[in-house]
Amino acid sequence: MMMVSDDCLVECRIDDSDEDEGGEEEQINTPPPPPEFACKAPTPLPQPPTPPPAPAMPTPTHPVNRDPYGINQHLKVEVSDVLAEPATPHSIDQVWLYSVVGFEKARIWTYRCLSLLFAVPFALLCGIFLAILTCLHVWFVVPCIQLSNTFLPCLRSLCICAVNDFISPFCTSFALCCSQIAISLSNKDWHQMREKEAV
Repeated sequence: MMMVSDDCLVECRIDDSDEDEGGEEEQINTPPPPPEFACKAPTPLPQPPTPPPAPAMPTPTHPVNRDPYGINQHLKVEVSDVLAEPATPHSIDQVWLYSVVGFEKARIWTYRCLSLLFAVPFALLCGIFLAILTCLHVWFVVPCIQLSNTFLPCLRSLCICAVNDFISPFCTSFALCCSQIAISLSNKDWHQMREKEAV
Protein backbone atom coordinates (compact mmCIF):
# COMPACT_ATOMS: atom_id res chain seq x y z
CA MET A 1 0.00 0.00 0.00
CA MET A 2 1.37 3.39 -1.01
CA MET A 3 1.08 6.32 1.39
CA VAL A 4 0.20 9.73 -0.06
CA SER A 5 1.65 12.85 1.51
CA ASP A 6 -0.49 15.85 2.40
CA ASP A 7 1.14 17.90 -0.38
CA CYS A 8 -0.51 15.72 -2.99
CA LEU A 9 -4.03 16.19 -1.64
CA VAL A 10 -6.32 18.62 -3.46
CA GLU A 11 -8.80 20.83 -1.69
CA CYS A 12 -12.19 21.03 -3.41
CA ARG A 13 -14.95 23.43 -2.54
CA ILE A 14 -18.52 22.20 -2.99
CA ASP A 15 -21.31 24.71 -3.34
CA ASP A 16 -24.78 23.28 -2.80
CA SER A 17 -26.61 26.41 -3.87
CA ASP A 18 -28.30 26.25 -7.26
CA GLU A 19 -27.55 29.85 -8.18
CA ASP A 20 -24.57 32.01 -7.23
CA GLU A 21 -25.08 35.48 -5.90
CA GLY A 22 -25.06 37.95 -8.75
CA GLY A 23 -25.81 35.28 -11.38
CA GLU A 24 -22.13 34.62 -12.27
CA GLU A 25 -20.52 31.24 -12.06
CA GLU A 26 -17.50 31.00 -9.78
CA GLN A 27 -14.51 29.30 -11.36
CA ILE A 28 -12.22 27.29 -9.16
CA ASN A 29 -8.60 26.91 -10.18
CA THR A 30 -7.43 23.49 -9.12
CA PRO A 31 -3.86 22.29 -9.52
CA PRO A 32 -3.18 19.25 -11.67
CA PRO A 33 -3.20 15.87 -9.96
CA PRO A 34 0.12 14.39 -8.80
CA PRO A 35 1.94 12.10 -11.22
CA GLU A 36 1.01 8.99 -9.24
CA PHE A 37 -2.69 9.61 -9.93
CA ALA A 38 -2.47 11.12 -13.40
CA CYS A 39 -3.91 8.94 -16.11
CA LYS A 40 -1.52 7.89 -18.82
CA ALA A 41 -2.54 8.75 -22.33
CA PRO A 42 -2.83 5.73 -24.58
CA THR A 43 0.02 5.37 -26.99
CA PRO A 44 -1.06 6.10 -30.57
CA LEU A 45 -1.09 3.21 -32.95
CA PRO A 46 1.67 3.31 -35.60
CA GLN A 47 0.45 4.71 -38.86
CA PRO A 48 1.26 2.79 -42.03
CA PRO A 49 3.88 4.56 -44.13
CA THR A 50 2.44 6.75 -46.78
CA PRO A 51 3.76 6.15 -50.30
CA PRO A 52 5.83 8.98 -51.77
CA PRO A 53 3.84 11.31 -53.96
CA ALA A 54 4.10 10.72 -57.66
CA PRO A 55 6.25 13.28 -59.49
CA ALA A 56 4.20 16.01 -60.99
CA MET A 57 3.92 15.98 -64.74
CA PRO A 58 5.66 18.96 -66.33
CA THR A 59 3.38 21.72 -67.40
CA PRO A 60 4.13 24.82 -69.46
CA THR A 61 4.03 26.90 -66.28
CA HIS A 62 6.60 24.60 -64.58
CA PRO A 63 9.13 23.60 -67.27
CA VAL A 64 11.60 20.78 -66.63
CA ASN A 65 15.17 21.83 -65.90
CA ARG A 66 17.04 20.17 -68.77
CA ASP A 67 20.48 21.16 -67.45
CA PRO A 68 20.32 20.47 -63.69
CA TYR A 69 24.10 20.32 -63.26
CA GLY A 70 24.85 23.37 -65.39
CA ILE A 71 27.20 21.68 -67.85
CA ASN A 72 26.12 23.99 -70.69
CA GLN A 73 26.19 27.34 -68.93
CA HIS A 74 28.68 28.65 -71.50
CA LEU A 75 26.06 28.23 -74.27
CA LYS A 76 23.67 30.79 -72.79
CA VAL A 77 24.31 33.42 -75.45
CA GLU A 78 22.23 36.59 -75.56
CA VAL A 79 22.06 39.22 -78.28
CA SER A 80 24.11 41.61 -76.15
CA ASP A 81 26.93 39.03 -76.04
CA VAL A 82 27.28 39.22 -79.83
CA LEU A 83 25.75 42.45 -81.11
CA ALA A 84 26.37 45.85 -79.58
CA GLU A 85 26.15 49.37 -80.98
CA PRO A 86 28.11 52.29 -79.59
CA ALA A 87 26.35 55.51 -78.74
CA THR A 88 27.50 57.70 -81.64
CA PRO A 89 27.34 55.60 -84.85
CA HIS A 90 23.72 54.74 -84.31
CA SER A 91 21.41 52.85 -86.68
CA ILE A 92 17.69 53.40 -87.05
CA ASP A 93 15.67 51.98 -84.16
CA GLN A 94 13.65 49.71 -86.44
CA VAL A 95 16.84 48.28 -87.98
CA TRP A 96 18.22 47.46 -84.53
CA LEU A 97 14.91 45.95 -83.41
CA TYR A 98 14.58 43.73 -86.51
CA SER A 99 18.24 42.71 -86.21
CA VAL A 100 17.71 41.57 -82.65
CA VAL A 101 14.50 39.71 -83.55
CA GLY A 102 16.17 38.11 -86.58
CA PHE A 103 19.14 37.02 -84.49
CA GLU A 104 16.95 35.40 -81.83
CA LYS A 105 14.58 33.72 -84.30
CA ALA A 106 17.43 32.41 -86.47
CA ARG A 107 19.26 31.04 -83.42
CA ILE A 108 16.21 29.39 -81.90
CA TRP A 109 14.70 27.90 -85.06
CA THR A 110 18.02 26.71 -86.49
CA TYR A 111 18.73 24.93 -83.22
CA ARG A 112 15.26 23.40 -83.19
CA CYS A 113 15.56 22.13 -86.78
CA LEU A 114 19.04 20.70 -86.21
CA SER A 115 17.99 19.06 -82.95
CA LEU A 116 14.97 17.58 -84.75
CA LEU A 117 17.36 15.94 -87.21
CA PHE A 118 20.28 14.98 -85.00
CA ALA A 119 19.09 14.80 -81.37
CA VAL A 120 17.62 11.30 -81.42
CA PRO A 121 20.47 9.63 -83.40
CA PHE A 122 23.14 11.34 -81.28
CA ALA A 123 21.31 10.40 -78.09
CA LEU A 124 21.17 6.77 -79.26
CA LEU A 125 24.89 6.83 -80.08
CA CYS A 126 25.72 8.34 -76.68
CA GLY A 127 23.61 5.69 -74.94
CA ILE A 128 25.27 2.86 -76.91
CA PHE A 129 28.75 4.28 -76.26
CA LEU A 130 28.01 4.66 -72.54
CA ALA A 131 26.63 1.11 -72.39
CA ILE A 132 29.80 -0.25 -74.06
CA LEU A 133 32.01 1.67 -71.62
CA THR A 134 29.97 0.43 -68.67
CA CYS A 135 30.11 -3.18 -69.88
CA LEU A 136 33.89 -3.00 -70.43
CA HIS A 137 34.38 -1.38 -67.03
CA VAL A 138 32.24 -3.91 -65.18
CA TRP A 139 33.35 -7.08 -66.97
CA PHE A 140 36.93 -6.34 -68.02
CA VAL A 141 38.68 -3.38 -66.36
CA VAL A 142 37.62 -3.92 -62.75
CA PRO A 143 38.16 -7.74 -62.81
CA CYS A 144 41.65 -7.25 -64.29
CA ILE A 145 42.50 -4.70 -61.61
CA GLN A 146 41.19 -6.95 -58.84
CA LEU A 147 43.03 -10.01 -60.19
CA SER A 148 46.26 -8.04 -60.54
CA ASN A 149 45.88 -6.76 -56.97
CA THR A 150 45.46 -10.40 -55.89
CA PHE A 151 48.37 -11.88 -57.85
CA LEU A 152 50.88 -9.02 -57.79
CA PRO A 153 52.02 -9.68 -54.18
CA CYS A 154 52.82 -13.31 -55.14
CA LEU A 155 54.74 -12.19 -58.25
CA ARG A 156 56.53 -9.57 -56.19
CA SER A 157 57.73 -12.15 -53.67
CA LEU A 158 58.89 -14.44 -56.53
CA CYS A 159 60.79 -11.60 -58.21
CA ILE A 160 62.46 -10.63 -54.92
CA CYS A 161 63.54 -14.24 -54.34
CA ALA A 162 64.94 -14.51 -57.90
CA VAL A 163 66.84 -11.24 -57.56
CA ASN A 164 68.26 -12.10 -54.14
CA ASP A 165 69.21 -15.69 -55.05
CA PHE A 166 70.49 -15.40 -58.65
CA ILE A 167 70.92 -11.89 -60.01
CA SER A 168 72.37 -10.17 -56.95
CA PRO A 169 75.27 -12.68 -56.41
CA PHE A 170 76.13 -12.62 -60.12
CA CYS A 171 76.20 -8.83 -60.25
CA THR A 172 78.23 -8.67 -57.04
CA SER A 173 80.87 -11.11 -58.33
CA PHE A 174 81.02 -9.34 -61.71
CA ALA A 175 81.53 -6.02 -59.95
CA LEU A 176 84.36 -7.48 -57.88
CA CYS A 177 86.05 -8.76 -61.03
CA CYS A 178 85.77 -5.40 -62.75
CA SER A 179 87.01 -3.53 -59.71
CA GLN A 180 90.49 -5.01 -60.21
CA ILE A 181 90.86 -3.52 -63.71
CA ALA A 182 92.97 -0.38 -63.86
CA ILE A 183 93.68 1.72 -66.98
CA SER A 184 96.74 3.91 -67.13
CA LEU A 185 97.70 6.23 -69.99
CA SER A 186 101.16 7.48 -70.77
CA ASN A 187 101.92 10.97 -72.10
CA LYS A 188 102.45 9.55 -75.57
CA ASP A 189 99.06 7.90 -75.60
CA TRP A 190 97.51 11.11 -74.29
CA HIS A 191 99.04 13.17 -77.10
CA GLN A 192 97.92 10.63 -79.72
CA MET A 193 94.36 10.79 -78.43
CA ARG A 194 94.39 14.61 -78.57
CA GLU A 195 95.67 14.55 -82.16
CA LYS A 196 92.92 12.14 -83.22
CA GLU A 197 90.28 14.38 -81.62
CA ALA A 198 91.72 17.43 -83.39
CA VAL A 199 91.54 15.69 -86.78
